[in-house]
Amino acid sequence: MPESGTTSGAPRVSEIGRMTGFSDGVFAIVITLLVIELQVPDHAPGELLHALFEQAAAYLAFLLSFGYVGVLWLNHHTLLRLICGTTLGLNWINLWLLLGVVIIPFPTSVLAEAFAHAGTDRDRRVAVLLYALVAAAMSAPWLAFFAYLRRHPMLLREGIDRAFVSRQRIRPVVGMALYLIGGALGWFVSPVIGLVGIGVMIFFHAVTSEGVRRGRSRRRTTT
Repeated sequence: MPESGTTSGAPRVSEIGRMTGFSDGVFAIVITLLVIELQVPDHAPGELLHALFEQAAAYLAFLLSFGYVGVLWLNHHTLLRLICGTTLGLNWINLWLLLGVVIIPFPTSVLAEAFAHAGTDRDRRVAVLLYALVAAAMSAPWLAFFAYLRRHPMLLREGIDRAFVSRQRIRPVVGMALYLIGGALGWFVSPVIGLVGIGVMIFFHAVTSEGVRRGRSRRRTTT
């Protein structure tokens, strides 16, 4: 869609190519940065296998966050398939969304460190709570994105039902609530249980990456 002028106070609409390219670049960099935390451990001669096993927490944290970033990318891809253009306001919301994505390596590193051999139970509770709070906060821009599309339906591709877009707001709301519950479980009950709760939410967002549907309310779109 070529850039168009405003009419009756409507925001200026431009094509989404730059938004898509920039966003994909950010996701690619973040998912690559996660592996930096995986380093060859210090070890005495003949103790490499034992040292590698001691880093099991780092491997699990990497897999959790790799899956999380991958699921976020799938959801973001689906999100951009709904629109035929973007505006300054939508670009700002997208930057807000990407801010959450680039933060992920930090709680991942904290989580790996806390669950390492020398970590204490309190450290693990703090790490799980931090990860859950970051994940919950990341739900807010997704909610804003759907609300913005609801107010500016001219950005939707032809055939996209506004009711379908409205229904998608339930996903970030559920995510925000359940990530917080996962964090509370990690803090008050058990860090492992909290991590399981976070993993369940990531799985939920994975299986609903194409959106919450009701009947045939939205025509299939193509990439």
